[in-house]
Amino acid sequence: MRNRLIKVGAAVPSMKVGDVSYNTGEIISLMNAAKDCGLVVFPELCISGYTCADLFDQEALIAASEEGLRQIATASEKRKGTTYVVGIPVKYGNCLYNCAAIVSEGVIAGIVPKTNIPAYSEFYELRWFASGKDVIGRTLTIAGQEVPFGIDLLAEDRASAAVLGIDICEDLWVPDRPSTHACLAGANLIANLSASDEVIGKADYRRNLVLHQSADCYCGYIYTSAATDESSTDLVFSGHSMIASNGKMLAEIIYPERPALKTAVIDLDALEYNRTHQNTFANESDDWYRRAQVHIKPLGGAYETTVDTLVKRLKKEQYTVSRMPFVPSDDRELAERCSRILQIQANGLATRVRATNIKTLVIGVSGGLDSTLALLVCNEARKLVKDIRIIAYTMPSKGNTSDRTYKNAVDLMKCLKAEIREVEIGKPVKEHLITLGHGGEYKGEGDTTYENAQARMRTYILMDAANMENGLVVGTGDLSELALGWCTYNGDHMSMYGVNGSVPKTLVQYICRAYALTCGDEKLKDVLLDIVGTPISPELTPNKKGVIAQKTEDKIGKYDLNDFFLYYVMRWGFAPDKILALAMLAYDDLDKEFIRNAEIRFYNRFFHQQFKRSCLPDGPKVGTVTLSPRGDWRMPSDASVNLWLEILKKA
Repeated sequence: MRNRLIKVGAAVPSMKVGDVSYNTGEIISLMNAAKDCGLVVFPELCISGYTCADLFDQEALIAASEEGLRQIATASEKRKGTTYVVGIPVKYGNCLYNCAAIVSEGVIAGIVPKTNIPAYSEFYELRWFASGKDVIGRTLTIAGQEVPFGIDLLAEDRASAAVLGIDICEDLWVPDRPSTHACLAGANLIANLSASDEVIGKADYRRNLVLHQSADCYCGYIYTSAATDESSTDLVFSGHSMIASNGKMLAEIIYPERPALKTAVIDLDALEYNRTHQNTFANESDDWYRRAQVHIKPLGGAYETTVDTLVKRLKKEQYTVSRMPFVPSDDRELAERCSRILQIQANGLATRVRATNIKTLVIGVSGGLDSTLALLVCNEARKLVKDIRIIAYTMPSKGNTSDRTYKNAVDLMKCLKAEIREVEIGKPVKEHLITLGHGGEYKGEGDTTYENAQARMRTYILMDAANMENGLVVGTGDLSELALGWCTYNGDHMSMYGVNGSVPKTLVQYICRAYALTCGDEKLKDVLLDIVGTPISPELTPNKKGVIAQKTEDKIGKYDLNDFFLYYVMRWGFAPDKILALAMLAYDDLDKEFIRNAEIRFYNRFFHQQFKRSCLPDGPKVGTVTLSPRGDWRMPSDASVNLWLEILKKA
């Protein structure tokens, strides 16, 4: 497996303003501490100090800074696979530039000048530094090396496919950022060497800038700022340093004790997927850029890795992977997401009602999770279109439907003030099976004819009832069932509008629970919580003395694990072996073979059941993952799964 995980560091050394020898020693010390990183970013002008002011006019300081850079380059020789980015004042021609020096394995690979030089409020950089906006295609001699110099530089490790671009402080605070152009030309990592002073409210604004730039550019963004060792004559610096990727904060420090090193692991595969998937993320010609070759090693140092080795390394880094990636871990965020999803579903259904002028909604209610959520959606839609009429059918099959689900179905319909209709399907299903030549009785494990006849009978009844009442059949099937094909073709697979089609099962449970806890109706709350606690079952085989016997997860595996696979297949396009490694990390209580077999089962079902997804009814998209053939997922129904299975078997 190709290793595309890069450990990066934001390093904030102790420093003394103008004491280049001391600063250089502290930088080298932190380089030693960060030896397992592939990329380490230091603050702006860290070799000299940012707040030197008119001392920048002193030749002694500039010469000492160059010597400091030479020592840093020498120290980097033995640190194989790591690239360091340090801040330094550089004299070129008639001007002084505020620069980032890129150092890798003894080589000063490039020097990039700051483009946007602030001269407002507390900033007075223009007094000492020139803008590098016109510095293109140049070279200079520094610390005994001939070095590319200009804003047209990217640093690249061809083996890991890491490409580094540079912002320097103010470059992030302007509309036309150098890092934006660098990312469009292929950079996937951005180093920002900063010296941002601390005033009230600035930390939040700064954090938003970093998060948004990493999201807009689908990049890893390493922002390292000068700390309180800088002069406090007029300002205080906080060492606010952040590592973000794809709009998510991975690590952050502010007012750290020096020296400080904050690290995180950035996944280049995830960055690459977003860029290729979003076709509006256009390529900008990279002919303008020169590429300096550096070494940015992946996590652990090996460019190829095995599943077991990757898991071991990620555990060492305390890299966390959620078992339920569709479900936010933060309670407040989860509650808000549940509310928003229900709002999207209800508005989609209300719009369909208005468009068709069909005000009657017909729905089958089983007492299970999916039909419960769909009925809640109908109820919320009725708040938007006041004259909606809800006709809810419960269609038990004697001997198969459990007492618990039947009671919950009836109680739920009563609580939500739906018109209740009951049709017992046992007799008509048996007559149908006898006519068919089946015999009418359950023949045991594998009797799909017996099972599917019930699902199709229920859909048949709902469709005809909708015709009779001039109504619209609301579908109940969820995203997880569609991914696994766990639905009866032209049975519960079909409706006139499917409200749950892009909601995964793991999230369905939380939406129903959240509704229960916020509805303000104790009876409805009790019913909903009991439904959430009921084993998931289609109840298409005989029960045991009124208790559920057929449990879905015994057949297709745990829904949370299947949803885990679905998320990483659909949202990130990861290879099967990488998904296996992430699952082993998330489910460390399960052994590798159990997870591998579960993933093989998932891929088999996902590929072989595509034909059911190719003819889905309309329904609203609520999240980033959906399987609608008119939206996010188009796949041949007869595609081969062999490639994916072979990768898994070898992993």
